[in-house]
Amino acid sequence: MDTPPPIPSDSDLARYSLKQFVEETEQRDRGQGLFELETQRLLEVNLNGTVWTKMGSMVAYRGNVKFTREGVLEQGIGNLLKKAVSGEGTRLTKAEGQGKVYLADSGKKVIIIGLENEAIVVNGNDVLAFETSIKNTIKMMRKITAMMAGGLFNVRLEGTGLIAITSHYDPMTLRVTPNNPVITDPNATIAWSGNLEPAFKKDVSLKTFVGRGSGESIQMEFKGEGFVVVQPYEEVVYQHAGG
Repeated sequence: MDTPPPIPSDSDLARYSLKQFVEETEQRDRGQGLFELETQRLLEVNLNGTVWTKMGSMVAYRGNVKFTREGVLEQGIGNLLKKAVSGEGTRLTKAEGQGKVYLADSGKKVIIIGLENEAIVVNGNDVLAFETSIKNTIKMMRKITAMMAGGLFNVRLEGTGLIAITSHYDPMTLRVTPNNPVITDPNATIAWSGNLEPAFKKDVSLKTFVGRGSGESIQMEFKGEGFVVVQPYEEVVYQHAGG
């Protein structure tokens, strides 16, 4: 004979009540301005005008908001040609109107950065949102196209305004100095200062043959004065040449 399941105590029911769940997870206004971290992985946009968002990142909204896919020539013919082959990671949606828009991207951590007449280059897959005052230009790493199928695409964000980028777990920023260059894995590199231009090189190392398959690994090398941001996760957004 099956034993009936135990009946939860009154204290358990109170601790895990539906009311308690709603109160703990309820949206809260913190008065932080246009971009606000609702949680570490959810961005709240207090919209009163227009912002650019990553296509497919909207999870909820309230108010009078219109979403429009980026126009064919809205960012110039150069960006159009690059977007045609760069995949979903660099495609944008314009959110217009008044209300609250909630954005997320595969549960990645959201980082808000305020640019003051500055520039940062971000992996195309890690751009979540930015103000319309920020100029965005897709950068195709031409030197790497011979090494990798499809190349590598990044977005240069420049000007004055707020941007939101994403990272798997907590990011780490490494300073780059003339006497201390930084070498990174492209799959773990999410952003770098706008004045740096990374070089790419192939390298055969033990890592290549342990759990990563055979062949040569590709690395990014940063020289000069600036910074590079990496995440503790290797996000494969491209394929090596030959598959």
